Amino acid sequence: MLDLDLELDRVVETIKSQNAKLVYIQLPDGLKPSADKIQQEIESRTGAEVFIWAGSCFGACDVPKVDCDLLVQFGHSEW
Repeated sequence: MLDLDLELDRVVETIKSQNAKLVYIQLPDGLKPSADKIQQEIESRTGAEVFIWAGSCFGACDVPKVDCDLLVQFGHSEW
């Protein structure tokens, strides 16, 4: 899919373990062109409904206020 290791296996495992049905994905600008591929991959492997947050993404403090089961942020350091 991409030349980057986005740890999609880890994302899929988390979605399944939390039984998340509605998932938002937050991507830095450099990954947004691949958003559709990321979304399709996750949806096909989990059955969850995945939305891409198209707003800003300026670090861990820039968390979108959305009602979802799980928010996955790519491109951030672990807390």
